[in-house]
Amino acid sequence: MKRTLLGIVCLLSAALPLYAQSDADKAAVAYLQKLQTDDGGFRADARAKQSDLPATTTAFRALKYFSAAPRDRAACLAFVQKCFDKDRGGFAARPSGQAAYRPTAVGIMAVVDMKLPTDPYADAVVKYLDEHSKTFEEIRLTAASFEALGKRPPHADAWLAEVAKLRNSDGTYGKEGSVARDTGSAVCAVLRLGGKVEDAGNVLRALNAGQRADGGFGKASGEGSNLDSCYRIVRAFHMLKAQPRGSERLRAFIARCRNDDGGYGVAPGQASNVSGCYYAAIILHWLNEK
Repeated sequence: MKRTLLGIVCLLSAALPLYAQSDADKAAVAYLQKLQTDDGGFRADARAKQSDLPATTTAFRALKYFSAAPRDRAACLAFVQKCFDKDRGGFAARPSGQAAYRPTAVGIMAVVDMKLPTDPYADAVVKYLDEHSKTFEEIRLTAASFEALGKRPPHADAWLAEVAKLRNSDGTYGKEGSVARDTGSAVCAVLRLGGKVEDAGNVLRALNAGQRADGGFGKASGEGSNLDSCYRIVRAFHMLKAQPRGSERLRAFIARCRNDDGGYGVAPGQASNVSGCYYAAIILHWLNEK
């Protein structure tokens, strides 16, 4: 009997969030859940008129990191499945639409995150993404999609060679003003493609050096910080098993991106959207890791 009770306690403990939700977390969850529409998908923000797959994937992930779920999880999963364009082998932005690159890249991530069977989609999506990834940003996102699937892209070595062309002599990437963001983006792509990071010490120094006076990270000199850049850089820290030196200043920057509606904008003063919420949620998750 004692063993049975102990087993039940362990199962219940495993199902509980890793940490208690703060008031800010609860407000963000409420904001996100209101964006789910009758078709099961999510709108990108309160002003959007209809749901789409990229917003749905982002909202689902944000809710997960806030230890929550969609109001109607079953409808959300059904929405994702209906977005698959079987004839073209990719995902569309909306059900019955035509497959496109970005919905396909994030759509397969949604399938994995939602623990849906990947067999109906994986082979077709692998082929689609392999054929449609040309630019660095496409290669970067595709690498994340393949990582979610647990597969190595057919052209991984060729893509690694393309990324290597962008590398500076000290192992960093980008030009003055955008080194931290560009380095974070490239390092994550390299690691996801199965490559090795050259001069990891220089990389970490460059990432830390990119933190600005407001506590965040940005795109170029003179521009304000934004959560998109913070996400790319902190993900690189995470994948290199390190933490940014100015983590408390970064937390303060994230707090300034929070709005009265409970959501987060991508930068202070910007309207809330699912991307801002996801970036805030996952960055705080990484910063809480020991």
